[in-house]
Amino acid sequence: MTLYQLDAAVVREAVTAARPDSRDDGEAVAAAFARAAWSVLCEPGDGVAGDVVAACGADRALSLLLERADPERWVEAGEGRLDVGATEIAAALERWSPRLSARGVVTALTSAARLGARLLLPGDAAWPSGVDDLGRHAPLALWVRGLPTALEPPAGSVAVVGSRDSTAYGEHMAIEIASGLGDRGFSVVSGAAYGIDAAAHRAALAVKRTTVAFVAGGVDRAYPAGHRDLLTRIAAYGAVVAELPCGASPTRWRFLQRNRLIAACSQAVVVVEAGRRSGSLNTAGHAAALGRPLGAVPGPVTSALSSGCHRLLREYDAACVTSADEVVELALGRASEEQPTLLDGMADGAEAVRVLDALSPRSARAADELARRTGLAPRTVAATLGLLALAGRVREEAAGWVRA
Repeated sequence: MTLYQLDAAVVREAVTAARPDSRDDGEAVAAAFARAAWSVLCEPGDGVAGDVVAACGADRALSLLLERADPERWVEAGEGRLDVGATEIAAALERWSPRLSARGVVTALTSAARLGARLLLPGDAAWPSGVDDLGRHAPLALWVRGLPTALEPPAGSVAVVGSRDSTAYGEHMAIEIASGLGDRGFSVVSGAAYGIDAAAHRAALAVKRTTVAFVAGGVDRAYPAGHRDLLTRIAAYGAVVAELPCGASPTRWRFLQRNRLIAACSQAVVVVEAGRRSGSLNTAGHAAALGRPLGAVPGPVTSALSSGCHRLLREYDAACVTSADEVVELALGRASEEQPTLLDGMADGAEAVRVLDALSPRSARAADELARRTGLAPRTVAATLGLLALAGRVREEAAGWVRA
């Protein structure tokens, strides 16, 4: 067996370092290597990647990519199971091709093994079944530092999220709710950010209960840097989970995609404190779209950091929750069948966000480099740069592009 023109022994050694139980199964090794490769090749939530892997299998889809197969061959290989056509596949090939790197996949696997992280795949006993509700946008693999079993706790999980710029009131409520959930056997899920997320994780750890942090970069990246010790403690009592391989940097686009995993892996989502444009409203939107019960903690009407929660209560039929008991009732009750969604229009400007995240205000970067960093097709990057230049947000220099 050779993949990416690598010797079989190299592939087997890299895979079994992150998945020791696959050592004696050649097909399992090939499938795991291919899944790891797809986590390197595409950005989180890539629906076309989800379609081709579901229709063709991760190994066969990777082979088609390596063979530089034309879009029509991909459609034929799908045998009628693909939900996309040749045009969508052609655009996807432009996104994926710049990231083709055998060494990148081996490095991701060996880096995870050195950290003690594992590669988790669909079908594994510890695979969180909730993410399958994401359909074609479900993760193709997950990288887990800590206890993989923490992703499917017996009593269930509740997400507690909110503002990074939290108040003492918000942190107090997050601690009360998260510790109460822990006392009742629930795992606390959040995003390891400053503010409400950190308060929720620390509260769960204080009562010696499981907590899970979904991060927007690799599990080897301590982000924010000030939470290095917190992330280490979370991995000891629960899990730090990423959709991207070790070495991947967190970006604004990836934070937004990470939020869908927080919602999908939870029985309910509670927003403790959030401004009108808080990223936690994005998590709430995913919860509503997935049919997960959504709760919001009310705050002072004069507080800008509670305006997002009040918006959820007023416009999106979120339940008003003020204690752990009320959150448990929410999690164990039935989700509303017709919850409005905040996801409408969220795709607008996504390419611009990704390109801006990949640019530096000082070091010029070429369009090809931006394509590799963003996971977008080179033509998409070029078009987006043109629009951003017209808006005065980027400028072109001799060596490439910089953020204005």
